[in-house]
Amino acid sequence: MRIYLDNAATTPLLPEVVETMTHVLTHTYGNPSSLHAEGRNARATIEEARKTVANAIGASIGEIFFTSGGTESNNMALKCSVRDLGVKRIISSPIEHHCVLHSLECIQKTMGVEVKLLPVNEHGRLDLNVLQEWLADSDEKTLVSLMHSNNEIGTMIDIDAIADICQAHNAFFHTDTVQTVGYFPIDVSHEKISFLSGSAHKFHGPKGIGFIYINNENIVKPFVDGGSQERNMRGGTENIVGIAGLAKALQYSIDHMEDHKNQISELKAYFKEKLSTEFSDIQFMGDDQGLSHYKVLNVSFPPSPKAALLLLSLDIAGISASGGSACSSGAEAGSHVLAALNVAPDRKNIRFSFSHLNTKAEIDQVIDKLRPIIAKELVS
Repeated sequence: MRIYLDNAATTPLLPEVVETMTHVLTHTYGNPSSLHAEGRNARATIEEARKTVANAIGASIGEIFFTSGGTESNNMALKCSVRDLGVKRIISSPIEHHCVLHSLECIQKTMGVEVKLLPVNEHGRLDLNVLQEWLADSDEKTLVSLMHSNNEIGTMIDIDAIADICQAHNAFFHTDTVQTVGYFPIDVSHEKISFLSGSAHKFHGPKGIGFIYINNENIVKPFVDGGSQERNMRGGTENIVGIAGLAKALQYSIDHMEDHKNQISELKAYFKEKLSTEFSDIQFMGDDQGLSHYKVLNVSFPPSPKAALLLLSLDIAGISASGGSACSSGAEAGSHVLAALNVAPDRKNIRFSFSHLNTKAEIDQVIDKLRPIIAKELVS
């Protein structure tokens, strides 16, 4: 049996989600834009799911729009804010997901918008004093775009504090919550957030479906033109089965949030203790002493002649982990996140990420598999 420890990349579908999606595939085949009974049934399924998402984050149903996932949602927030809200400057960080950083590159080149990246320390922590200084030194309309939890090292921002800073300086605030929706309480009714992104496959839902929250004070035009779907905000026939699966997975995650947090946190602490006890010169990236995601553990192993093969050796041993962002796993270049943290390039970093489906017995097996791999690395 393989051991899956790459839940920050994607999570397994829950049986309850598969059951819901199977029922929708079988029985809800109408086009939700049609006026007949089958169409109305499909429309009702979508709107019930929209209500579930809205309730989960404290939004109104009119502020939730379904997309193809976090990448589309982030692109929509960034590019529509420039096109439709008059944003002339975007403040972000060098450790954002590539769907944000690459979008910013495109916006800078094609729309002439100024992009500024906040400095981060060795733990991935932002300097909020710099954010305040940058917002205070210009009257240009600004969007601040910062991810709630970094996908590679788990370091989290204080959403409340940043929302307050943005509000004080009349700036828009977009946050990529792809890694945190379903894992941490989020309430946009109390936090001044302009845009928020989510993706189902990070919380045991299907791939290819996500959502964006757009505060009803921000009037933007469609990012994808076409029909009048999603209240004229996103053309294209809705992915009904994906939307239903997203809602089911999100509701399950919300209902079990505290239990899952306790279970996964205990598992992560156990793994850290075992690694520190069994192996020498082990380092942990991120900021576990501060605000950090309990499901992500980025482990830095000491240099060795074959360090580059460590991830492959784990895979051969039946352990699925990651060298960084899954979206960039095929690239030869190292992690842009670790580069921003000035991590020594001769060390090998592996991201282990957990779910409530993992067990301590699996962690013990991983340690057993690592012993000969690490020993071989050191003597090679």
